[in-house]
Amino acid sequence: MLLFDAALIEQHYKMADAIKDVKKTLVAKANGKIQSPERTVLDVEERSASSLYMPCANMESEIASIKIVSIFPDNPQIGLPTTQGIILLTSFSDGQHLAALNASYLTRLRTGAISAVATERYALPNASTLAVIGTGAMAFEQVLGVAEVRDLTDIYLYNRSIEKTANFKEKLEQEGITATIHICESADEATSQSLIINCATRSQTAVIRKEAIQKGAHINGVGSYLPEMREIDIDLITKEHQVIVDDFSGVQHEAGEFMAAVAEGKWSWDDVYATLEDTVVNPFLTRQSDITLFKCVGAAYYDLAVAEGVYNKLKSKAQNISLT
Repeated sequence: MLLFDAALIEQHYKMADAIKDVKKTLVAKANGKIQSPERTVLDVEERSASSLYMPCANMESEIASIKIVSIFPDNPQIGLPTTQGIILLTSFSDGQHLAALNASYLTRLRTGAISAVATERYALPNASTLAVIGTGAMAFEQVLGVAEVRDLTDIYLYNRSIEKTANFKEKLEQEGITATIHICESADEATSQSLIINCATRSQTAVIRKEAIQKGAHINGVGSYLPEMREIDIDLITKEHQVIVDDFSGVQHEAGEFMAAVAEGKWSWDDVYATLEDTVVNPFLTRQSDITLFKCVGAAYYDLAVAEGVYNKLKSKAQNISLT
């Protein structure tokens, strides 16, 4: 079995790779080649933490995966990352376990790639301003994803911690982001100046407010993944605004603000404009409203997409280990 550590993956597998592999897997899913049972989520309420278990199989390539990812928000206080994960790949031709991959970076990267695919299609073609609400673990690759599909001139950052925001700004500059990066004092200050908005928080109250959104904005919401969480103002979730989702079933069970909009009778699941799968295989699905909203909760086939991509690209560089 091959072992892929984080350093190897980060050095050789980049955002452009992830976007390509996500699109390829979505085409396979549209062709009925993906098996993806619903994930299992175990909550650790006393720590406001979660552990997620996500199996999937690509019957076209005959490779299956299971990802286990834990999200413990208080971990930085004890010197550990917020998100930790592992992916196991198995051959569906002979049952061999092919590889184990560190999944923390891949989880962040595939989420950035997912938002990139949505942004590429639904953000205005000339959109060059990006608001980043929340500068935690998921936010960095979200910026890289948008930067891969749009030429950014200005990035507006907001986090409750000025120190974390300053560190995030420095990290983006070190990565080679050339846009002018501004540190904002409020989420409203950031969103009101931006045509693309990335939000990655665990907030239980809306941080993207209708009153602070420009006409023409595209919103990527990736942080709220439990029913009680809220990032996007429910007043933005309307029939007049196109809503695109990464996984229809997952969003129905996990996207808190959208579940609340349905419960309050303001919106219906029938109002979803498209899934990302629909978007990739149908070029006629395009932006048609003043504001577009993309909601991402993740799904196992996205993890399989990048894990299989790493395996195919880097298997000659990985460490070979025996468990027997």
